[in-house]
Amino acid sequence: MECMPYRFLLLCCCFHAALFAQSTPLRGRVNVQGGEPAVGAYVLHLRTEAHTHTNELGNFQVDGVVPGDSLRVSYLGYRTATVPAPAAGSELRISLKESFIDLRTITVRPTVAALNVVADIDARLRPVNSSQEVLRRVPGLIIGQHAGGGKAEQIFLRGFDIDHGTDVAVSVEGMPVNMVSHAHGQGYADLHFVIPETIQKIDYGKGPYYAGRGNFATAGYVDFSLKDRLDRSLITAEAGSFNTLRLVGLYDLLDRPQSNAYLATEYTLTDGPFTSSQHFSRLNLMGRYTTELENGSRLSLLASHFSSKWDASGQIPVRAVEQGLIGRFGAIDDTEGGFTSRSNLIGAFVNVVDRSTFVKTTAYYTHYDFELFSNFTFFLEDPVNGDQIRQYEDRELFGFQSELTHDFHAAGGESQLKAGIGLRYDDIDDNQLSRTRNRQDLLQRLQFGDIDETNLFAYAGADFEFGRWLIHPGLRLDQFVFNYVDKLQPTYDRQEQRKAAVSPKFNILYTANDRTQLYLKMGVGFHANDSRVVLDRSAAAILPRALGADLGTIYRPTDRLFLQAALWYLYLEQEFVYVGDAGVVEPSGETRRLGVDLGLRYQFTPWLFADFDLNYALARSIDEPEGASYIPLAPNLTGTGGLNVVHERLTAGLRYRYVHDRPATEDNAIVAEGYLIVDASASYRFGPLTLGLVVENALDTEWKETQFATESRLRNEAAPVEEIHFTPGTSFALRAAASYHF
Repeated sequence: MECMPYRFLLLCCCFHAALFAQSTPLRGRVNVQGGEPAVGAYVLHLRTEAHTHTNELGNFQVDGVVPGDSLRVSYLGYRTATVPAPAAGSELRISLKESFIDLRTITVRPTVAALNVVADIDARLRPVNSSQEVLRRVPGLIIGQHAGGGKAEQIFLRGFDIDHGTDVAVSVEGMPVNMVSHAHGQGYADLHFVIPETIQKIDYGKGPYYAGRGNFATAGYVDFSLKDRLDRSLITAEAGSFNTLRLVGLYDLLDRPQSNAYLATEYTLTDGPFTSSQHFSRLNLMGRYTTELENGSRLSLLASHFSSKWDASGQIPVRAVEQGLIGRFGAIDDTEGGFTSRSNLIGAFVNVVDRSTFVKTTAYYTHYDFELFSNFTFFLEDPVNGDQIRQYEDRELFGFQSELTHDFHAAGGESQLKAGIGLRYDDIDDNQLSRTRNRQDLLQRLQFGDIDETNLFAYAGADFEFGRWLIHPGLRLDQFVFNYVDKLQPTYDRQEQRKAAVSPKFNILYTANDRTQLYLKMGVGFHANDSRVVLDRSAAAILPRALGADLGTIYRPTDRLFLQAALWYLYLEQEFVYVGDAGVVEPSGETRRLGVDLGLRYQFTPWLFADFDLNYALARSIDEPEGASYIPLAPNLTGTGGLNVVHERLTAGLRYRYVHDRPATEDNAIVAEGYLIVDASASYRFGPLTLGLVVENALDTEWKETQFATESRLRNEAAPVEEIHFTPGTSFALRAAASYHF
């Protein structure tokens, strides 16, 4: 009897040893239909309630799994799967089947990019009805169009009038969209070369908190991933108001287990609502090939071409409409307009080193042309010929980025390291600003030169899990070389300037459970100044720093409700920018912005969903006296939302966007009027055929889409007048669409 306790202890030890021997880490991979990896799928070990998420390759690892255990895998937009653990040493392969969206499948992920789930929800509920809808997918981001789709959109985010991209970094498949030292303005980001139907995923982040994002990523970044493969081929025809016609074709060229290829085309025509026809046309072509190698490595090649041309009525003064000189859709100078084109080559190779390590290398080349004729002041400078200007450039853009991702275990938690290096080189010929007449006669060259700009960078960041805590430090290094040859000088003179930036990041997340997360994000970012400003020696800060912080939460109080809220702060060292329209430098000193973001997604029934985003920002110049410290056109209150129906064959939506009145001048003496616009859409599927209807500005609101406080003079005016000049928002418009899948 005395030996019984020892025998019992020995038996327990043997049992635990046997159990430990069988509980080797279980490795697996989760794919969706078609073989694409499910990135961020939630994997739950039912016995221990331990959980993990799949990485960018769809791979995961769970410890403590023994034969007889089960795993539950959930992923937004796909059926939840419960699978038994395989025999010891075997790898688990799980393929998820698509289903109606269910917010109950959402879990709060312990990752810095946890808010991207909002974009995933919206992508599945809201069809993209136009190229402008692409950027509106980012919560809190508002856009305005100057030329009916000809120019890049004007972007508003977090208290910034970002113009065309000065303080938000935009990229597609890792290729930058923002153009440095652009003829029309720093950071110009024209996304119209992207065919909306080819977009697979939108990755976004607000603030300067992400080591992998560099120049322009102060208010935030937006990155678009395009489809590797097509589920089916597609032909779409759309027709609507203002002689609008749009044709889209997506053709599956190769569909094999390891290789896919497709071709996408888009052609758009419209006259627009303007009195003078816009004669707008746009052509998009894109082809993509993707193949997966035996070890899981992947090669992707993408080629695209985009060209667009248009006439424009420009920004018109309020007084001309109020005096009856022109209508809301009239023009003072209807010889405005332009042409632009962009051809891209992108190659990406994901090299799988092992299950926990891979290296993704992306290389790209772009040839870009831009020509724009504008007249903002009419007869202010030249009462005889008028004030028309021409902006032009011919650009080649080269670059690459190579990023290592390594998953590992530290301090008992899942951790990840990301480190990368890269290069961007812009070769810009004949960057110019000229005074012209009727688009034909050259009156005077104001700016004319060649620009070379190089950006070398390296970065590293890591996620360290300590129980419910995730610590994410990061560091980014950037080196810039600016070169400019002024062709207006009598002798050749190449000017050069160099500058480096160090940008630390630090984020802390506390995930209480799969419903609640608190986070604090802090970081330093920057936006580079135009090369002409830098080399003119007039910029006190070549790479003005941005310092930001976010304190926020993600919360799911019920299975069908998803909430997020953040209190944020952003300080900019100097908003010192080159104004391409005038060829001059407009200095403005230090600024600060303080704001609140609030968003919710709610599922009333299996087929009825609601979304709501409200964003408030207080933007002020630090160096200016009270009453004269407003930042012109900085949005202070914006909101978007709507109802969406996804029911078997029916998809429908009713959406609104709201912008409050905002100051147009530093003293708020001139105010840019706000607006509330309601749009609607519906489509119904009859087998392979889908019929749809889109209603823009359903309430036929008279609104000003873009507004500026500008001093101008009409032909017969004795003195100039400063007031709001605007581009009218579209009136009530209908567009019908028919799509055929095959």
